[in-house]
Amino acid sequence: MARNIPRMTLLAPLLALLLAAPLAAQDKVRARPPSDEIIYFVLPDRFANGDPSNDSGGIPGDRLRHGFDPTHKGFFNGGDLKGLTDRLDYIQGLGATAIWFAPIFKNKPVQGGPGTHSAGYHGYWVTDFTRVDPHFGTNAEFKAFVDAAHARGMKVYMDIIANHTADVIQYRECPTSACPYRSRADYPWTRLKGVNGAEINDGFMGETVRTAENFARLTRPDYAWTPVVPDAEKSVKVPAWLNDPIFYHNRGDTTFSGENSQMGDFVGLDDLFTDHPRVVQGMIDIYGRWIDEFGIDGFRVDTAKHVNSEFWQAFVPAMLARAKARGIPNFHIFGEVATGDYDPALLARYVQVDGYPAVLDFNLQLAVIAAAGRADMRLMERLPDDDALYGNAATPGWQVANQLPTFISNHDAGRFLMFARAANPRMTDGEALARATLAHAMLFLARGVPTVYYADEQGFAGLGNDQAARQTLFASKVPSYAAERLPGTGRTGAQDNFNPDAPLYRAIAALSKLRAGHAALRHGRQVARLSTTPGVTGFSRLMDGEPELLAVFNASAKPVTVNMESTPASLRWRSLAGACPASSNAPGSVTLTLPPFAFALCESVK
Repeated sequence: MARNIPRMTLLAPLLALLLAAPLAAQDKVRARPPSDEIIYFVLPDRFANGDPSNDSGGIPGDRLRHGFDPTHKGFFNGGDLKGLTDRLDYIQGLGATAIWFAPIFKNKPVQGGPGTHSAGYHGYWVTDFTRVDPHFGTNAEFKAFVDAAHARGMKVYMDIIANHTADVIQYRECPTSACPYRSRADYPWTRLKGVNGAEINDGFMGETVRTAENFARLTRPDYAWTPVVPDAEKSVKVPAWLNDPIFYHNRGDTTFSGENSQMGDFVGLDDLFTDHPRVVQGMIDIYGRWIDEFGIDGFRVDTAKHVNSEFWQAFVPAMLARAKARGIPNFHIFGEVATGDYDPALLARYVQVDGYPAVLDFNLQLAVIAAAGRADMRLMERLPDDDALYGNAATPGWQVANQLPTFISNHDAGRFLMFARAANPRMTDGEALARATLAHAMLFLARGVPTVYYADEQGFAGLGNDQAARQTLFASKVPSYAAERLPGTGRTGAQDNFNPDAPLYRAIAALSKLRAGHAALRHGRQVARLSTTPGVTGFSRLMDGEPELLAVFNASAKPVTVNMESTPASLRWRSLAGACPASSNAPGSVTLTLPPFAFALCESVK
């Protein structure tokens, strides 16, 4: 009988099994809540060069045309999507469950004037929002990367921009310099060149009337400055509607304060008119397509605080709905709201008002740099109480805080070890490793979603922020990158540094296992445990049905023996990391001895 059955009928059950396995794995990945993740943040250009043939992006000419110069930190150095895909073992071995990477959209290759030229290797100068930049690969290679990550149970978070595009628009009045910002009060949309000028946008009621009918009355973009687009760039932006200056604010450069923080050009970049209904829908369409076509798992949103609240109130729910329709129930959106100073109220505003599910936690970064870098524990100790600002009647603030991506280094501010070395100029390599391990312990044991900045796991420090903190993991030809010595390995930046035996790589991998193995570290409430001993602090992670976890940190250069408060019912203990006592010395009090720059994680037992 069987020999008469068509071959496809026989193969059908096998094909169904083969197809169901990856789909089932993908569903399992998507079912994880954001607080279960460990994120690895990487700049594709600075990670691994898997395909040298795309180094110049297929653009002829010299570096001022194609942007590739592996000897210069401000130009493309050669990393790409194939390199990321080829090195997924390395990333996953660290314990990462999600990869967030800087924007991969097609960028203007080079911007700037004589002596100030640099390239769009970082991804934030977008011209085409529908394509992968050819320096990084193709849309097909991006799909291969996403599929490969998903097959491993890893999520993919894209870095996106809604605030600006590449610098294409110029202003007639300022041909050789930046135009200063012109305010709405001095240069209203309804008057040409100021309050005493002639009417140009008759009947336009301003951005507070957010209807298509109102914005149809805004027909001229020269109310403040006169925007001019060079002939060679008149159609360079994709989708095509982005080429019309009417969809930009055109008010001159921001000073990052007051009104111009949201309506000024970000260092000359073309500032989108995000109040405009066409811009709102356009951005929803652009990024919804990436969800539809590639099944990505989340967005990190660049320059979120430089966009008006009403835009996010429309955009965020639209993206969550788009993801849900695609079968992605736990799509994570987190905004970049750079604070400069410890400012929980500013961060909380973007959750409470703008509707973000989460924001990057700049406050924890500042707290850890102060604690592990300078033994100043004050910010770490107030952090759990300040989390109340994220909450409401339905959701306690600490639950929201568990979804905030946390970090101690990034591509803008710089790396933790750079800050630690600045505070401790005589620091040895041994102390550097100890402080960096302590900082990562604070990152992984505290509430929030720990985010490792690529190359921190190899001990990179850098010499500053921005370009000085964007070293390559592959062998660098940039003099300052190549000269850097990595503590504990005897290696330098002139070598490939995908070293799973590096001390910090091993330490972070161990912390990842701790976090993955204990639900209270992912979902528990954080309670500060204060100490009167200088340089010492701690906290408990508490979750119903789970044992208390007590984390204690010594950032001083001396061994200490301290009494730390705990829940009175926690009387017996076992060590998960470091040295923990077998029992409390009294209900509610635990005595611990810690070496210099060390930590302990103790779990209560019945």
